[in-house]
Amino acid sequence: MRSGAKVAVVGGVFVLVAGGLGYGVYEVVLGGSESGAIGNASESSEVRTGPPDKEETEKTAKGFLDAWASGDASAAALLTNNESVAEPLLAGFADEAHVTKAVITPGAAVGTKVPYTVKATVSYDGKTKPWSYSSELTVVRGLTTGKALVDWQPAVIHPQLTEGASLKTGESSSAAIEAVDHNGKVLDKETYPSLGPILDSLREKYGDRTGGSPGIETWIEPADEQLPDTTLLTLAKGKPGKLQTTLDADAQAAAEKAVKQFSGASVVAVRPSTGSIRAVANNPATGFNAAMQGKQAPGSTLKIMTAAMLLEKGFVTANGATECPKEARYYESTFHNLKNFELPASSSFTTSFARSCNTAFIKKIDEVDDDSALAKEAREVFGIGLDWKTGVVSVDGSVPEATRGVAAAQYIGQGTVQMNALNIASITATARTGTFHQPVIVPQSLDDRQLATASRSLSQNVTGQLNDMMRATASWGTGKAAMASVGGDKGAKTGSAEVDGQGTSNSWFTGFSDDLAAAAVVQSGGHGGDAAGPVVAAVLRAGS
Repeated sequence: MRSGAKVAVVGGVFVLVAGGLGYGVYEVVLGGSESGAIGNASESSEVRTGPPDKEETEKTAKGFLDAWASGDASAAALLTNNESVAEPLLAGFADEAHVTKAVITPGAAVGTKVPYTVKATVSYDGKTKPWSYSSELTVVRGLTTGKALVDWQPAVIHPQLTEGASLKTGESSSAAIEAVDHNGKVLDKETYPSLGPILDSLREKYGDRTGGSPGIETWIEPADEQLPDTTLLTLAKGKPGKLQTTLDADAQAAAEKAVKQFSGASVVAVRPSTGSIRAVANNPATGFNAAMQGKQAPGSTLKIMTAAMLLEKGFVTANGATECPKEARYYESTFHNLKNFELPASSSFTTSFARSCNTAFIKKIDEVDDDSALAKEAREVFGIGLDWKTGVVSVDGSVPEATRGVAAAQYIGQGTVQMNALNIASITATARTGTFHQPVIVPQSLDDRQLATASRSLSQNVTGQLNDMMRATASWGTGKAAMASVGGDKGAKTGSAEVDGQGTSNSWFTGFSDDLAAAAVVQSGGHGGDAAGPVVAAVLRAGS
């Protein structure tokens, strides 16, 4: 029981009134409880099994929420399946987050899940502000007691709370920022929700460099000290310092709208001539920044890199004839084309690229005679795996050295290749100009950080052929439909990545228009041009 609480007995019911905190009332009706602590309960009772029924679910949820709202962390924790972990977080709701009033209202149970709304008041250093949000809990059967209990997860306290994280209210650890795009337009979380984690990271890293001052806020403090705090409520604004980014507000707005069409989608746009990141968007928009931190096989979009390597080594030319049979084998692995299509023997390498013929690429690995060649191309030309310092946390891709069938799978973006939308957008940008420019979201001049540099560029001849092959893909190949609405000098490459245990492949697409490159992935989206293609096209139409 919290300090200052008063207890009264009213008609056989203990009523707890949390003195001084203004919390709601928590009631516990004694007698007939499972523990049999009071009354003539039997000395032993059968332990119940199976999922909790509706009555148990509603009663347990209400008891827990009432106890939490009253400020009685101990009583609330007793109604969970992890009392020792739950109690400190529940107590911290008042002690560390400084919630002084709380009304928590359960909704209708759906099975064993109960949604609820929290309407609270946060007070700190003379500043007070209302705070409301929604979350849900799940009621489960206790493994040993058979009691209905709340399945304890940090998200029970707040939907964005993760393992090891905590809620805090106080003076913010870093100064407020006003982030602006490359034209000076203000970028905020409300207008551009995908930028939420990015703006938090930028504030944490650069807030003290912008001349701003901290405010009073409620935030989530993550377990990992390398991750930024996530601001949930501002009680008093600090003086924001202006932070210049490389983003483009128009491209960002288009990206935000485009990814909302799908339940799992990411897109990034990069300027080939400079490496400036123009847009980053994810759906869902909060939490993990999959567009810059994801790690997945990118499918045939990686054929841009494989084609560059084959062109550099002289094993193909854009207009030279290339085999595209129904299947091709390398050591223990056999590879097929979509629906087992094949092309006439006289077909050019451009046709195989534009039609996304897998076997045309696989059959060349014998001629290359170096299973590690693609990994070298990735590092030396495209800057993959060189520790990018974009300005926020990002993953710079991976093409590990491999042998035999795994090496062959890499040629078509499968196997051990790991990429995200940022990496593929950068690969497209490098192909566009022939030279790798490490992507950045804030100018290097802000902190003089060391940017990654590739050891060599593509020749003008190879760069020209790559651009021509991507133009063909956009004008009459697999990217035609998606790129039809895009103007300027344009090119594209589609990709579908098969994932173990996933019924439908992930949809990948990348393209360029003049001096803008973009790449997108849609989880379980199928063919690259069907889902990811329109996302990329929308960003290319809007950006600059």
